[in-house]
Amino acid sequence: MCELLGMSANVPTDICFSFSGLIRRGGATGPHKDGWGITFYEGKGCRTFKDPEPSHQSPIAGFLRDYPIKSCSVVSHIRQANRGRVGLENTHPFTRELWGRNWTYAHNGQLSGYQQLKTGSSIPVGSTDSELAFCHILHRIRERFPDGPPAKPATLWRFIAKVATELKALGVFNMLLTDGRYLMAFCSTQLHWLTRRAPFGAAKLIDEDMEVDFSAVTTPDDVVSVIATRPLTAGEAWTALAPGQFVVFKLGELFLTGPK
Repeated sequence: MCELLGMSANVPTDICFSFSGLIRRGGATGPHKDGWGITFYEGKGCRTFKDPEPSHQSPIAGFLRDYPIKSCSVVSHIRQANRGRVGLENTHPFTRELWGRNWTYAHNGQLSGYQQLKTGSSIPVGSTDSELAFCHILHRIRERFPDGPPAKPATLWRFIAKVATELKALGVFNMLLTDGRYLMAFCSTQLHWLTRRAPFGAAKLIDEDMEVDFSAVTTPDDVVSVIATRPLTAGEAWTALAPGQFVVFKLGELFLTGPK
């Protein structure tokens, strides 16, 4: 299956280190050779880079590995195709507008019976179960909150967790979802996270001969959380989410955790 990577930070931060480890899994140290993508947020705007080629040999991925785009919210994905052909239209992450903001989503897993899901005005462009499930989530949100976002964000998060739980009943549904402010993650089978804060130490990638001393490139006030399908580094305390667990990160902090 595919692999996910997300980041939430309290100051604009680059994800070059974690991304370097992820893209090695795209055909070099892992089988996820059917495309990759990454979305960076800058305020309400976002920029997305995608390529249906294996990430470990993609010149675009190599450029992003070395070019420090700074963001407070990032979602990335490497694909092992199971639904839909290998092509740019089926490459994650997917982005749609909701309530005047760009929402970005990536999925790891495989669903059955997904063709019956309702999508309303959110029409899939490609042919994956993943994109259709994203359109279904947005349709359900619009249907439940026709007048716009609820006054309390937690009301919306609880509803998204409910819909994600329903999708989990159709198969494997590990998900990352963000509107640029909050990074939401739902675990069906496998997701891990860690938060880096002062005092910062060193970390070494599992899939690449690369080590960073974060104390040399951060300030004492920085807080950065990373979410990945599998831990990307050795020697750091990654936390595994439980099946059915829903979490929300805001500005690097674990802001809300749902039932397991």
